[in-house]
Amino acid sequence: MTLDDSTPNTKAQPITKRLVSIDLLRGLVMVLMALDHVRIFFSNPGFHPLDINQSNLPFFFTRWVTHLCAPSFIFLAGIAAYLSLKRRNSPKELSKFLVIRGLWLIVLDLTVISWAWTFYPGFFGMGVLWAIGWSMIILAALIHLPIRSIAIIGIILIAGHNLLDGIQADNFGNLTWLWSFLHERKMFMPSPGIRFFIGYPIIPWVGVMAIGYAFGKVVSFEKHQRIRWLRNLGFGLILSFLVIRGINFYGDPKPWSFQSNFTKTLFSFIDCQKYPPSLLYLLITIGLALLILYGFEIKRFRFLKPLIRFGRVPLFFYIIHLWVIHLAAIVLSLPKYGIKAVILPYLDKSAMPENYGYSLPHVYLIWLIIIIILYPICHWFANFKSHHKYWWLNYL
Repeated sequence: MTLDDSTPNTKAQPITKRLVSIDLLRGLVMVLMALDHVRIFFSNPGFHPLDINQSNLPFFFTRWVTHLCAPSFIFLAGIAAYLSLKRRNSPKELSKFLVIRGLWLIVLDLTVISWAWTFYPGFFGMGVLWAIGWSMIILAALIHLPIRSIAIIGIILIAGHNLLDGIQADNFGNLTWLWSFLHERKMFMPSPGIRFFIGYPIIPWVGVMAIGYAFGKVVSFEKHQRIRWLRNLGFGLILSFLVIRGINFYGDPKPWSFQSNFTKTLFSFIDCQKYPPSLLYLLITIGLALLILYGFEIKRFRFLKPLIRFGRVPLFFYIIHLWVIHLAAIVLSLPKYGIKAVILPYLDKSAMPENYGYSLPHVYLIWLIIIIILYPICHWFANFKSHHKYWWLNYL
């Protein structure tokens, strides 16, 4: 079966139950995301785990594996949008939902999430929820196009946006903010005490959600067809990464180079730009996500079953995990480092004690404890959501 060139038929092959494999993958990326955020709060702000000159294999891998999170989460959000069309009366109704939910995610990112990161009311971070929100709003318009057209638009945005790498926001004068919004990570300080940080420029992320939406049609195939697509496309994307990265000409602003040993050369080869995500970054992360989804489709791993709970309440998990991690950092750091340790490193690195930070084993231990704390909370909310039909639960 191939992707046809028509809009989805909401009456054809309705999906009446959730795909456990998708919940598993979503839960896995949420837990990995928590690992990355624990690392940020509990590591020395001057240490960069992807810097080949100061990192080592455990630190590098700890950071690199979490690259899987944002692309997978946004890709799965696109799939979820397609599947939700099966449960709605028309694309128009879905468009309305996507716009409202997109605006809601943007508001959350500028308030609840930004405050969770910094405890500073003058800081407004534009992170992953910001990117998802704007991608949903744009997808609300795209879903009225044929599936093939949506897929082509997504591929063009992902494959072609690195042609824009040479354009700098500072060259736009009063419109610097607009180019940063589209394609360049940047901090803005319009007045003393007020900071706007655009961490997730939207052009590539819109592409990721668009191809996720188009891939939703594949997810709705019969299982034997679905797993064949997952396997072939997953390996195909990773092979594409290896070939394009090996040529070392296009697809990422930073070329790789041979280093003093194999490990450092490997670091250089697989370390691709996330802000905004380069073509190569998205090829390897989405390729790995598809292969993991393929693995979850062909085998049920019982020990991973708790991930399903996290995967079914991703926004709720995202909101509360930041507050729990930040509060834990304060509780553990105050006795040892004092009040300065309350400030988040990227907000004011100079305010952090020079000796701040915990060892990597301690970071993993803290991460596991926080995941254990979060599980019963998410379990309760998942049950509450499944037994109640309040309209506002659709937005959590």
